[in-house]
Amino acid sequence: MTDQELVQAYLDGNNHAFDELLSRTQDNIFSYIIRVVKDEELANELFQETFLKIISKIQNHQYTETGKLQWWMIRVAHNTVIDYYRDLKKNFVVDAPKENDLSAVKGEEVIDVNRETELTNQRTLKQLVLLMNALPAPQREVVYMRYFQDMSFKEIAEELGCSINTSLGRMRYALINMRKYSREYNLNLSLE
Repeated sequence: MTDQELVQAYLDGNNHAFDELLSRTQDNIFSYIIRVVKDEELANELFQETFLKIISKIQNHQYTETGKLQWWMIRVAHNTVIDYYRDLKKNFVVDAPKENDLSAVKGEEVIDVNRETELTNQRTLKQLVLLMNALPAPQREVVYMRYFQDMSFKEIAEELGCSINTSLGRMRYALINMRKYSREYNLNLSLE
């Protein structure tokens, strides 16, 4: 059965279909998570949370057959990892000693510089997402895996079931198209 057929069978009440999906995808998803977090205990926790989200999203019909199921699942894992670090960042507080060298710097100055950098990064990310969304799905997948998941072209080829030359070609055309779109939309991005 294909992945899509297994999803439909699961939605029709066949829990063994989900077990099959899990057995097909768990190694790649766990490998992705552990490569990012570099902590086995945390990776196990995030892996479980990822699959709870995947189950919920499938049951709520939030998965559509627009691409490879495993790529979608890895994107859910990626978002789970990002959410974890976002929450961690919110709860992380450091008390600096009063004799700190930075004690003479006014808080408003630091906030202004950080806010400006944050706004610039947000704008750049929005522009990048706009460009990526304009790409055909195969090119978008390669860009996402290469730059957001830090995968080698060999890993991308294995993940997508294509040759290394195909993944390299898709990246080449993706960059060409993104440069073209950035000129058309008058966006100032450096696409190397």
